[in-house]
Amino acid sequence: MTTSSADRASAVPDDTRWPGLATPPHSALRARIAAALFRHAVRPLDVRVSFPDGTVLGAGGPGAPEMRILRPEAFFHRLGVDAKIGFGESYMAGDWTASDLAEVLTPFGERMATLVPPVLQKFRRLAERTQPPSEENTLEGARANIHRHYDLSNDLFGAFLDESMTYSAALFTPGDDDLTAAQHRKIDSVLDYAGVRDGSQVLEIGTGWGELAIRAAGRGAHVTSLTISEEQRALATERIAAAGFADRVEVKLCDYRESSGTYDAVVSVEMIEAVGASYWPEFYRVIGERLRPGGRFGLQAITMDHDRMMAASRAYGWVHKYIFPGGLIPSVRSIEEGVKANTRLKLAGMREFGQDYARTLRWWRERFLHRWADIAGFGFDDVFRRMWEFYLAYSEAGFRSGYLKVHQFGYEATGR
Repeated sequence: MTTSSADRASAVPDDTRWPGLATPPHSALRARIAAALFRHAVRPLDVRVSFPDGTVLGAGGPGAPEMRILRPEAFFHRLGVDAKIGFGESYMAGDWTASDLAEVLTPFGERMATLVPPVLQKFRRLAERTQPPSEENTLEGARANIHRHYDLSNDLFGAFLDESMTYSAALFTPGDDDLTAAQHRKIDSVLDYAGVRDGSQVLEIGTGWGELAIRAAGRGAHVTSLTISEEQRALATERIAAAGFADRVEVKLCDYRESSGTYDAVVSVEMIEAVGASYWPEFYRVIGERLRPGGRFGLQAITMDHDRMMAASRAYGWVHKYIFPGGLIPSVRSIEEGVKANTRLKLAGMREFGQDYARTLRWWRERFLHRWADIAGFGFDDVFRRMWEFYLAYSEAGFRSGYLKVHQFGYEATGR
């Protein structure tokens, strides 16, 4: 069982690094409403929610995952003022902890759509924060948004990722516990969807740290890989050269909207989530323009149900504020409709493997916590530790519960 980092550290957040986090917002009325809604929501869940006065809520028995509310007043004030942000911030601040964070969050994910009574959801949407204009994915905005996550530190990501330095869902086979092999299987799968082979001219949108480009070059392809992360470009270039493929792969610091040329194949793995709904039509249009007749497109994307995507399309939550500014997870329907409306590509194949992402995320989280002493040495504090633990566990719970999925798509260009 994974022990929560909040059990081991509850220092007051440094206000210069985490503005406003040390002191909870205050709204007595909203806090009372939040407490009532929370108690109602957890009553049927297979969890135990304990309070300092000995009160225990939830339908879980003695062995159920436990959420421990350490500072109820602060917790409910944060929840009342902004539930979508306050729940995660309260974990960052140490207001609550858990026996196993993903185990606690999974039942919440399974009932996400019904946690708030329908009659109150209408009022909640009226007061919901929307994504700020500063986080729009314009050419400049996209670079700033990516910088806030992917340029944190290559050393940070290297500490918890496997040796392939792949930061997306792995594809396991039954009984397979080798994450690197599962990551290569995932990469090979999307390359197969894109028809990448000896002599292929390939455009990759979203370099990561270069593993897909290396695998494609290993097939005999020539790859132009685009990234807007300076940190990723630097390390990817080093890794590609070390693998012996500097003559087959060029990594450009270039937005997909600034790309040019035509290719036999285009591939993109879990980059579309950062594009933003307003820019999806242009993203698809660019892909269609980059593909030669008969070319193929391999896409991997985190997805959610279409109605949930629509409900989340303008909302501003904890993940936007702290992890992925400007992002939106698409639905399968939105991808299929967007490709159809903006390209002449035809769907040729699709697979879903969301539970494999849950396994991937749990591996990363356990590795992150195990390597924390090294990560702290890179200049990250305990609030950052709890923030990333929450992010990884929250994501794992999303996939375990089925609230989130991950799909690979294969498309073929039918002509001009």
